Amino acid sequence: MSQNSSAKKPKLSTDKPSENGHSAVHQNGNSHHPSTKIVCPEMAFYCFETLLNYFNKHYEAASSSSPLLSFADGRYPLFVSWHSGKERRLRGCIGTFTPLNLHQGLKEYAITSATKDSRFEPIQVEEVHKLTVSVSLLINFEEANDYLDWDVGTHGVRIEFVNEKGHHRTATYLPEVCMEQGWSKVQTIDSLLRKGGYKEHISPQFRSSIKLLRYQSEKLEVSYNEYTAFLNSKKKK
Repeated sequence: MSQNSSAKKPKLSTDKPSENGHSAVHQNGNSHHPSTKIVCPEMAFYCFETLLNYFNKHYEAASSSSPLLSFADGRYPLFVSWHSGKERRLRGCIGTFTPLNLHQGLKEYAITSATKDSRFEPIQVEEVHKLTVSVSLLINFEEANDYLDWDVGTHGVRIEFVNEKGHHRTATYLPEVCMEQGWSKVQTIDSLLRKGGYKEHISPQFRSSIKLLRYQSEKLEVSYNEYTAFLNSKKKK
């Protein structure tokens, strides 16, 4: 994935002490209550609509006036991922840790992830009927006590480290990545270091030097067939 990603890269914000010994990182003051679901199908439908408008050359006008923009325009870090076919082959995943208004952010990253992920050829209009889109909104940021202070299947992780040339580097995986790969915590951290460009031997001491930010996400997936079924149901009303 990117800020780019098959996994995924990003940015943070300001921090403030929490009561559990971690630092809670608030994205522009945006708090999240577990009982309040943010992500909704309309967000994924809007990504499909935006991509089709892009191919039809009326991206700006059509997308900004969409009736699908009925969801609240809150500010969140987000990722948009596209997969193709029954095998769910990744075709693009890009996002940001910078909180964006959802209406503009989903519009921007629906296109960016589909056309500008450098690991893949841009998605073509002929592929759209095979696609599934995933929208991930990132929430509940906390600075971890160490590189193992996170839970597989619950947290996404973003690491910050200094490479062998003295340069600061970052890399991230969304919460589902290490589970999909079957990785342990150490394997996940080592993969992130390689993803971030670290080429030297990875020692326990070096792992301990990493700064780790853990977070959670609300994720929703919609296929093209589900998108067209939604449009057809709206026409019948």
